[in-house]
Amino acid sequence: MGKVLESSLWRSSDFGTSYTKLTLQPGITTVIDNFYICPTNKRKVILVSSSLSDRDQSLFLSTDEGATFQKQPIPFFVETLIFHPKEEDKILAYTKESKLYVSSDLGKKWTLLQERVTKDHVFWAVSGVDADPDLVHVEAQDLSGGFRYVTCPIHNCSEKTLTAPFAGPIDQGSLTVQDDYIFFKATAANRTKYHVSYRRNEFVLMKLPKYALPKDLQIISTDESQVFVAVQEWYQVDTYNLYQSDLRGVHYALALEDVRSSRQAEESVLIDILEVRGVKGVFLANQKIDGKVMTLITYNKGRDWDYLRPPSVDMNGKPTNCKPPDCHLHLHLRWADNPYVSGTVHTKDTAPGLIMGAGNLGSQLVEYKEEMYITSDCGHTWRQVFEEEHHILYLDHGGVIVAIKDTSIPLKILKFSVDEGLTWSTHNFTSTSVFVDGLLSEPGDETLVMTVFGHISFRSDWELVKVDFRPSFSRQCSEEDYSSWDLSNLQGDRCIMGQQRSFRKRKSTSWCIKGRSFTSALTSRVCECRDSDFLCDYGFERSPSSESNTNKCSANFWFNPLSPPDDCALGQTYASSLGYRKVVSNMCEGGVDLQQGPMQLQCPLTPPRGLQVSIRGEAVAVRPGEDILFVVRQEQGDVLTTKYQVDLGDGFKAMYVNLTLTGEPIRHRYESPGIYRVSVRAENMAGHDEAVLFVQVNSPLQALYLEVVPVVGINQEVNLTAVLLPLNPNLTVFYWWIGHSLQPLLSLDNSVTTRFSDTGDVRVTVQAACGNSVLQDSRVLRVLDQFQVMPLEFSKELDAYNPNTPEWREDVGLVVTRLLSKETSVPEELLVTVVKPGLPTLADLYVLVPAPRPTRKRSLSSDKTLTAIRQVLKAQKISFLLRGGVRVLVALRDTGTGVQRLGGGGGYWAVVVLFVIGLFAAGAFILYKFKRKRPGRTVYAQMHNEKEQEMTSPVSHSEDVQGAVQGNHSGVVLSINSREMHSYLVS
Repeated sequence: MGKVLESSLWRSSDFGTSYTKLTLQPGITTVIDNFYICPTNKRKVILVSSSLSDRDQSLFLSTDEGATFQKQPIPFFVETLIFHPKEEDKILAYTKESKLYVSSDLGKKWTLLQERVTKDHVFWAVSGVDADPDLVHVEAQDLSGGFRYVTCPIHNCSEKTLTAPFAGPIDQGSLTVQDDYIFFKATAANRTKYHVSYRRNEFVLMKLPKYALPKDLQIISTDESQVFVAVQEWYQVDTYNLYQSDLRGVHYALALEDVRSSRQAEESVLIDILEVRGVKGVFLANQKIDGKVMTLITYNKGRDWDYLRPPSVDMNGKPTNCKPPDCHLHLHLRWADNPYVSGTVHTKDTAPGLIMGAGNLGSQLVEYKEEMYITSDCGHTWRQVFEEEHHILYLDHGGVIVAIKDTSIPLKILKFSVDEGLTWSTHNFTSTSVFVDGLLSEPGDETLVMTVFGHISFRSDWELVKVDFRPSFSRQCSEEDYSSWDLSNLQGDRCIMGQQRSFRKRKSTSWCIKGRSFTSALTSRVCECRDSDFLCDYGFERSPSSESNTNKCSANFWFNPLSPPDDCALGQTYASSLGYRKVVSNMCEGGVDLQQGPMQLQCPLTPPRGLQVSIRGEAVAVRPGEDILFVVRQEQGDVLTTKYQVDLGDGFKAMYVNLTLTGEPIRHRYESPGIYRVSVRAENMAGHDEAVLFVQVNSPLQALYLEVVPVVGINQEVNLTAVLLPLNPNLTVFYWWIGHSLQPLLSLDNSVTTRFSDTGDVRVTVQAACGNSVLQDSRVLRVLDQFQVMPLEFSKELDAYNPNTPEWREDVGLVVTRLLSKETSVPEELLVTVVKPGLPTLADLYVLVPAPRPTRKRSLSSDKTLTAIRQVLKAQKISFLLRGGVRVLVALRDTGTGVQRLGGGGGYWAVVVLFVIGLFAAGAFILYKFKRKRPGRTVYAQMHNEKEQEMTSPVSHSEDVQGAVQGNHSGVVLSINSREMHSYLVS
């Protein structure tokens, strides 16, 4: 319900004949957020109200069906109210802050129960199952961020009284408490396991077929002491398989494959299966195979399925020409988004056997066809009643069926039937057409009064129209007005779920009221057990038999029927399964008993299997001094006679008994960083098993700095170093991203070497991961084909102030660059000073070459730059002050090699160029010697001479740059000469 003003709230106490406007606070406008009616006492009503500014909320409480209200301010904002299923004054309130409050006096006083609670996963105790009726089941988030299942009594709920029925964490939003069962799922190491508890016993794993490998599991029903689940297996996309359980909800057998599903908003899943209300054990389902959707029905809770029989004639009496096996009736099994209208299929507990649904005849379900069909004998025979979908409402236990067309245009006519859809009459419920929003029956299905509500236009207020069918019936029904009908399946078998059941229905010629006291069930008689009363046991599946028409249950390849169950303790006995078990809630007696094994077997002493050791919370990396809890689990084998030898890897060793039986964790603390091998060996007289866990104990990373020279040459080997604090040897993994690559390089060392084949800016990023701690740093490198490196040194006084940190080295380099630029007028962007790690303090000055101008063949600016830098350094003009007035001089470092001139392999290319020049000189000499002139070669020789002149004198003879090698345009020239050389030699 959306927010409405108080002026829109009206009350009727005479079946909608008249309405009284509710006034909650005279003179004050009140906003109604929601309202709640107590399910056990409908006289008690609670309205949730907000101020116009939404700054506070209040409750308005009524104990007289809304005739009067009492205002009760509350200190929180209500998201949902949940009434106790038995005690009418007890209420749970879930707030917008994810807190849970409780009230025991219909909302007058509230007590905080729990914080960080998951919405829609709070449950009251189930009557007859939970020992304490005031117990609350809650899914809540703990301080570590994980989710837990806890229980708490409402009168004494604190951290001390909280109980955790399951010790480990569970998946968020997975807790479900329903009838005799509690379900949740827990995911660890990318494996999801589903757990169940029957009648509040210990949790055990739900056992689906071994290779079902479920991606999702949805609870369909839990009534009659059996669980019906839909499982999306590993290979399925838009279908689910149906499974039904044994009594405890542990072992599951396949009931139906490939039931259609669809995803809705907020990732909710709708599965095309519908439980027919009024007759237990009857379900409808839409099966999707090879893209075709077909409707099936079962009368024995999924043991057998059949297609729906099509009617022989349509609503006009014409033949449908629809005959099995090529044609059947198919129904849409959608729920209505609007709670005040029926879905595409309508059934009621008070009208057993009566089903109305929208669908079509044919080989498969067609989405756009929504003809209306009805059955009054629970699906045995069907009739078409309308050509379009209608909203349905049952009155007086189905004695009157009301239908209004599902359309977007305004209406003023409804249709009704008093003979279970055999004939239909029309009724003008209003003189002005209205857009119908919903249908209501007050106060229940046993009445003959209904209300149609809607609006005349989209801007108008609601219109409520009362429709009273009581004047059409002059008397109450007597026994002479009823006839009986027998429930049977489509084969005509009356023994369904082990009994024959008969129901009463009103004769079509009797116009009378069934009334509140009417009961539809007439008689039931228990049948003898037959083969059809048994389904395949866990680990078995039905396969067609060549010897008979019935299906035989055969063991799956992964299942050994003679294996004892997991909970089989030494000294006990178990019955080996022949592959069959009786359908839960089947009432048959005597006759055939397929589930009894041939003999009772003694539970053997079994070796431990499936031993696991883990840290609670599933972490494998912890900090020094942190308290951790080791949990040991054993999936199979005897636990009473098994001893467990535990070695925690740091000298702690101990022997345990009943370790996996009690589930008590082992508390421990590692003081020093390192990798510890934790081992648990379980052993008894039948065998042994071992589990190993490697625990990383490390302090969180504090700082990461990527050190790399800012300028490198093409194909020059460069070292990338990650400086890490604190240093954790053998525990840190480094991830290196170079350039635009999405695939990182991995290393255990904090440095890697690489080369770059192209010029330009390249970003290098490193991540250091140690346990749960991850840090990142990034740098941009310039890859150039030409630059010079000048070695620098500092006054010895600087060493005393060198903390050897990356930040300090970077700051010193910046100040040197800035001073050199100021003294030489060389732009700062052409100078990069890199201070090297360690002592003594040394540095390299990178002098970059300015971008060449298109009209200039050769630049002399680099020579002038180097000369200027040398002059200011020799003149001791570059210095800076340290703390205490200590002056540090910067000078050239004597390396014996002078200035290093680096680029994209310039020296190599110079040798190649000289070699090519020599070849051309020899060729020219031969041409001249033998005077063999060819026009093409003459043109080539001239071109070669021009290029050779352009390449001459690549090195300046200046004393300051002696020994330097500059590439200039040699790469381009070489490629041209190489092509011309090849052309000349092959011509």
